[in-house]
Amino acid sequence: MMNFREQALFALQQTDIAQKSQLVRDISLETHPLLPEQIITNTLPLPGRPDRPELVDPRSVKVRSVGSEQGRAALLHAIAHIEFNAINLALDIIWRFPHMPPQFYTDWLRVAKEEVYHFTLIHEHLNQLGFQYGDFSAHSGLWDMSEKIQNDLIARLALVPRTLEARGLDVNPAMQEKFKQIGDTKAVEILSIILRDEIGHVEIGNRWYKYMCQEQHLDPIQYYTELLIRYHANKPKGPFNIADRIKAGFTQEEIDWLQSL
Repeated sequence: MMNFREQALFALQQTDIAQKSQLVRDISLETHPLLPEQIITNTLPLPGRPDRPELVDPRSVKVRSVGSEQGRAALLHAIAHIEFNAINLALDIIWRFPHMPPQFYTDWLRVAKEEVYHFTLIHEHLNQLGFQYGDFSAHSGLWDMSEKIQNDLIARLALVPRTLEARGLDVNPAMQEKFKQIGDTKAVEILSIILRDEIGHVEIGNRWYKYMCQEQHLDPIQYYTELLIRYHANKPKGPFNIADRIKAGFTQEEIDWLQSL
């Protein structure tokens, strides 16, 4: 029987989204022992994903007007793709990094389960418009960053949840407004749910990043700057959703620093 972290890796390896999603729903400490000290070795390509969508350079992804049916579907597809990548990232951080407190692993399992919920909501809405996940091209920027970081957990926390996923807090309200203007109230409702939950996901990333900084006697802002340079990551650009970033664990000092970039 696989333990908690092995089950996360097994789910990550799956290429069928329905199977991956069900495996995530089934992971539980009640049925899978945690074993945080175990070093797990993977031999399969990661992440497991379906043959479609076609992955292309981010600059090649077409931008369409949300006022057209194709444009609305393309934006929903882009959101679904982000949520699919977020499922994989949450599963990956569970199996890849041993020796963390038990709460670390249960926090990221909560993230994975909520990302499955988000993907399902968006995909069902996309289906109602006559489209499927995979009908549009996409890029793998979120996963590419995790590949670049490899096994550096503190960098992973800094540059994925605190940087790339935190950007979602900034752009979500504007996307809601786009859908509101075309009368897509269902999309607005789904994006509201995603924003609510993503505040919690970024807070988890913030909390564990600062935990590791404290453990290693690092200044969170100074070290974050070093990581941006070391991994050639784009500096966060505004405008920032300050209210929700503060809910997600960014301090006023960090907000002031971001706005000074």
